[in-house]
Amino acid sequence: MVKYKFAVIGLGVFGNSIARTLAERGAEVLAMDVDEDHVEDIKDDVAYAVALDATDLRALEAQNLQELDAVVVAIGEDFEALLITTANLQELNIKRIITRASNKQQRRILEKMGVKEILSPEGEVGKTVAERLLQPSIRTFLPLPDNYEIVEINTPRAVANKSIAAISLREKYNLNMITIKRFFEEIQDGKPTLVEHIIGVPKADTVIYSTDILILIGKKQDVKRFIEVNR
Repeated sequence: MVKYKFAVIGLGVFGNSIARTLAERGAEVLAMDVDEDHVEDIKDDVAYAVALDATDLRALEAQNLQELDAVVVAIGEDFEALLITTANLQELNIKRIITRASNKQQRRILEKMGVKEILSPEGEVGKTVAERLLQPSIRTFLPLPDNYEIVEINTPRAVANKSIAAISLREKYNLNMITIKRFFEEIQDGKPTLVEHIIGVPKADTVIYSTDILILIGKKQDVKRFIEVNR
């Protein structure tokens, strides 16, 4: 089994929750914060915990972050520190950077910096973020009782261009398709734009496109198996 490796920078409530959940799920976690009390609080629950100033490029460089699957910047109160830290990670060519934005203005600034994955703590909890990190194909998920969940996932490569009947979703994976989100080209403000629409209740002969987003319901382990078998 692949053991994922992540770093979480900023160990307030949001970052702490992400780091702990990742560690509980078996990931190797490097937790970092400028506040030594925050580091002390989590050091026994993660693989590594380091007190450092992430705005210091040399300090970050010494942590060998290029070897990790992703780095989460969860700094909450100091937006300047968050921006400098994110820029430092970009300079170090970290392959996957996930950065927190507390409001729309911060999100716009991060987007202009070229950050592709931006978290909004108001709409996301640490456990949800951790699940997305461990299963990159999962876009969002809603936990349900008895280990069930509703998930939005990117179409796995092996099921693209096949019908729902052909992939035997129920019989083979014990999953049900709720619906599909699909992108359609529409003219908006005189320009062709890709717009996302729900296609309704899919039928057995509905063909799944590679760009579709599938909304499924089933047990967590069955969702995981479906993604892994068809990636």
